[in-house]
Amino acid sequence: MLSIAHLTRPEKLQMMEALWSDLSRDEKSFSSPDWHTTALQQAERAMTQGRATLHDWNEAKESLRKGST
Repeated sequence: MLSIAHLTRPEKLQMMEALWSDLSRDEKSFSSPDWHTTALQQAERAMTQGRATLHDWNEAKESLRKGST
């Protein structure tokens, strides 16, 4: 088994990107699980009912990095 413990964070991220690129190459062979469809439908309902709001992605990342909500 390959040990990744010795890799740096950038090397691990590069490995993740390579794996994702390879796995997503043939998107037709991959189907989302049923729970994903349900979660998307719930999110859409929350938006249309005004129970959820959209946030700018960059602002959301910064907020998460700061540990605030």
